[in-house]
Amino acid sequence: MLLTLGFNNLNGWGALAATEAAPFSILGLSPAPVFIIVGVVLGQGFFLWTRKRMAEGKVPLIDLSVLGSGRERAAVYAMFIVVALEACVNFTIPLYIQIVQGRTPFDTSIAMMPFNLTVFITATLVVRFYRRFPPRTIGVFGFILTTAALVWLSFVVNNNWETIPTIAGLIVFGIGQGALVTLVFNVLVTAAPAELAGDVGSLRGTTQNLASAVGTALAGALLVSLLALSVGRAVVEHPELPPSLVAQVDMDNLNFISNDDLRVALESTDATPAQVDAAVAVNEESRLGTLKLGLLILAGISALAILPASRLPQYRPHEIPDPSPAGGPE
Repeated sequence: MLLTLGFNNLNGWGALAATEAAPFSILGLSPAPVFIIVGVVLGQGFFLWTRKRMAEGKVPLIDLSVLGSGRERAAVYAMFIVVALEACVNFTIPLYIQIVQGRTPFDTSIAMMPFNLTVFITATLVVRFYRRFPPRTIGVFGFILTTAALVWLSFVVNNNWETIPTIAGLIVFGIGQGALVTLVFNVLVTAAPAELAGDVGSLRGTTQNLASAVGTALAGALLVSLLALSVGRAVVEHPELPPSLVAQVDMDNLNFISNDDLRVALESTDATPAQVDAAVAVNEESRLGTLKLGLLILAGISALAILPASRLPQYRPHEIPDPSPAGGPE
């Protein structure tokens, strides 16, 4: 709870210093990073307590033997990155379509339909490939697809989200995402004894909830920070935006806004029509550049995930070890 609350509010309450939106401050510090640190400490304490109970022969809340080998841990790491990436995309793209482009929620849902449908269909059909390819191959290929799709989107995305190249990128990302979500859970289930199915389910739920919070927080903090840097540099270098005008705009609370909202905000300043047009153009270019750079950073994270995916099992379905305690995997 502390980790989720901390990550979900990292952008609103402040990554370090407390903002006005924070419910309280700790010596001027934001409570969000404090919650995260305390959550990590408590999490480590929980694992120590669980290992002690298992060593004493007592029943633990979760059996840590589901993470007994490198393959299971690799599956958990892969699952965390998969869910975090999906949260990032599901946060970033609707944010851009609905807030920046000024579309309605219905238009936003339609724009996201190719991605969501592809994830659903792929997650359902990927099991057919288990007869031909081992989990390691599917996992590595899945992260290659998500990485390539994010790189592709970072180059082709523009202010019109309904272009064929953009839709194609979302579909490819959805294929990799759907394949990975099903795969990593399958690896955890098949590697654990049947009596530990509940522990695997708990581990999966906890990992997904935490990864979703981390992914959303990462996307929000990353995009807002990049946008602030981009706009700040652009307005300083722009010849039509004098310092006197920039001083009238609250740069500390810079965020993603539509062109219409920006024009309304500039009406309270002494900006000329030409300066308003210049400010809108700067904001539009900065937003798009921020989105492109953010997608590239996500592509880098996806590429790093190939490392844990390369540690997934190599067995085929007919080679899966007996999940019983006597014949379980080493």
